[in-house]
Amino acid sequence: MYAKNELVEMLTPDMVIWAYQNGYFPMAEDDGELFWHAPDPRAVIPLDRVKIARSLRQVLKKAQFDVTFNKDFYGVICGCADRDETWISPEIIEVYADLHAMHLTHSVEVWQDGDLVGGLYGVALGGAFFGESMFSRVSNASKVAFVHLTTHLRKQGFTLLDSQYLNPFTESLGAIEIPFVDYKRQLMEALQLPVRF
Repeated sequence: MYAKNELVEMLTPDMVIWAYQNGYFPMAEDDGELFWHAPDPRAVIPLDRVKIARSLRQVLKKAQFDVTFNKDFYGVICGCADRDETWISPEIIEVYADLHAMHLTHSVEVWQDGDLVGGLYGVALGGAFFGESMFSRVSNASKVAFVHLTTHLRKQGFTLLDSQYLNPFTESLGAIEIPFVDYKRQLMEALQLPVRF
């Protein structure tokens, strides 16, 4: 179950920052209309309980991908939006690109033979990272991005990885659901941490 709140009249970077700080995030409907969402329960991925399947460990050992951070944010968010059904509207792409210029949104890119084949992006505020979306053009590319992200977040001192909604894919990575009131408590604590992505 999720909460659809008031229609977003106009999306701005400041509005998005305030929303994340208070447990909300925007998503677009099929017709392009934007709504604020605040799921209860909320899905999070405890950073000390990330699941890495044995087959994925073997992929990581083979080192068949090159992984970078913040090298092609626009390519990643457009890759995430490039699907039959998407909540990532052109307006969201524009505003999150503005947030990237402010060093508040970040991307993990996965490359193979010089081509962008997968990645993910999200918002970082204090010690909280809000995972937004990921994509793969080849098998396991988004999972490789996820492992590199969680390793980086732990190293930097992040305490909260928000995955918003639970689905079979995020659950396979270690996502769980917690009551929104518990999420807000974890969020408030994470926002106070003096860590940087």
